[in-house]
Amino acid sequence: MAESMKGLKRTHRCTEVSAANIGETVTVMGWVQKSRNKGGIIFTDLRDRSGLLQIIFEGSDIGEDGFAKAEKIRSEFVIAVVGKVEKRGGAQNDNLITGDIEIRATQLRILSEAETPPFPIETDSKTKEELRLKYRYLDLRRPDLQKNLRIRSEITMKMREYYAANGFLEIETPILGKSTPEGARDYLVPSRVHPGTFYALPQSPQLFKQLLMCSGFDRYMQLAKCFRDEDLRADRQPEFTQMDLEMSFVDVDDVIAVNEGAIQKIFKEILDVDVKLPIDRMTWQEAMDRFGSDKPDLRFGMELKDVSELVKNCGFGVFTGALENGGSVRGINVKGQAEMPRKKIDALVEFAKGYGAKGLAYLSVQPDGTYKSSFAKFMTEDELKALVAAMDGEKGDLLFFAADKNKVVWDVLGALRIEVAKQLDLIDPAAFRFLWVTEFPLFEWSDEENRYKAMHHPFTMPMEEDLELIDTDMGRARAKAYDIVLNGTELGGGSVRIHQNDVQEKMLEKLGFTKEQAYEQFGFLLDAFKYGVPPHAGMAFGLDRLVMLMVKADSIREVMAFPKVKDASCLMTEAPGAVDDKQLEELEIKLDLKEE
Repeated sequence: MAESMKGLKRTHRCTEVSAANIGETVTVMGWVQKSRNKGGIIFTDLRDRSGLLQIIFEGSDIGEDGFAKAEKIRSEFVIAVVGKVEKRGGAQNDNLITGDIEIRATQLRILSEAETPPFPIETDSKTKEELRLKYRYLDLRRPDLQKNLRIRSEITMKMREYYAANGFLEIETPILGKSTPEGARDYLVPSRVHPGTFYALPQSPQLFKQLLMCSGFDRYMQLAKCFRDEDLRADRQPEFTQMDLEMSFVDVDDVIAVNEGAIQKIFKEILDVDVKLPIDRMTWQEAMDRFGSDKPDLRFGMELKDVSELVKNCGFGVFTGALENGGSVRGINVKGQAEMPRKKIDALVEFAKGYGAKGLAYLSVQPDGTYKSSFAKFMTEDELKALVAAMDGEKGDLLFFAADKNKVVWDVLGALRIEVAKQLDLIDPAAFRFLWVTEFPLFEWSDEENRYKAMHHPFTMPMEEDLELIDTDMGRARAKAYDIVLNGTELGGGSVRIHQNDVQEKMLEKLGFTKEQAYEQFGFLLDAFKYGVPPHAGMAFGLDRLVMLMVKADSIREVMAFPKVKDASCLMTEAPGAVDDKQLEELEIKLDLKEE
């Protein structure tokens, strides 16, 4: 039978009690981690969000009724204990903050009983994630998840402090907005008051924060909830949180400088890690050429090398065919792996096919200086020697090559580089390697839609020297856009925005909007530009990703309280779910579902 607190007040969390409190009477409350009856004395580990504390129940202190009650407690019972702090009678537990003390109970109240949980509440749980997410409220009792969420809270507090100290105002923007094309799919919300119309949940506060700059607020920030109806993976969720900001009268260097300061403060104050400023910068083109990725992991080498010029006249049709089709031939050097078993090489070839490769050519430089290769018979000895030299190959090295369109070659070798580094344990898990990637392409070609799309969004300012390319060679135009990358993960990104009405209209025209369509979708922004708009720029950090990398979690699900799974459903609440006919009638919606 559960009891009430009956006027009891908690005096300390579990690990707030220390040797300094020996001799004092305290009141602690929490969950029973485990309880052991040693015959006449019961040892109980009490847990709250701060950690564990040992409680001792003995009949001479708590009385017969109290001891009988203590015999009933089981794991996950919620209890309140009044008792005296003592030095531990037995051996100290150096693994616990409270390992040198214990509480000798004089009073016990069982505040809530508990059934046996479906899995143990313990750090580094081996329970399947699906079961843990179904009972997420139990999963969240685990100390490692509680630590992650505590650190997340500290990070957001430090960010707010930093941006406020640097003149930013926190301003909330709407959740119910207008659906706009260009970008991921929107989550739509039907309107009851305006039948047949829909709001969209924001993919970002982009247009509103630009309007705030038009309104003269100068520096804005917000912890913004964002929603994107797209396929999920380890670092992506249908709803996520951005640390969002925008600044007026600034250029690229100003935005980068203020955000480097934020990164430096957070990493120092949360992890005691010194981030050296300025953070390195690299253009998008250099990142793709050297690492095959616009979010390169700099914790190890194995950089790509372009050998197109060297093999353009060789006898290997795979190489020459790719070059004739406007592609390239590039490779990576896996040092010291010439004797990698054929089975492993074949597995890497299959891995590469998953990223669009038709195959993967390889050449190993044997310890005796001879070559083993999938293509050696198509090339002369001199050509092979020149190729190995161009790859900085030495005896014992294994070279992989991809030949295709640039995008495929980059994707394949960029992914292969990471996979090989993981397999060979080349990545220092303790390192934090930051990088700014700058000068992204303004547009990217979509084979699916057979047209150019904005690589970031339609409001991104072109590099001034590339303005004329918008009309003459869209594919070569660069943007004043920048991403912050950490250990091969994009942490955030932003750009200088277009603030001239004619440039904005031109950008939308090139993306396929007629003037009427542009005003139908973005009229409120284009109209605002007629009334004096300052040059402005901004960016957003993915808060979930930042926390994930700081706590070394494998997935952002480990740093969110109630995440969803890969099909965007919640296993705990079973959302999304059906609604009753009355709700649909009020919205004037009739379902016409296809039979599966």
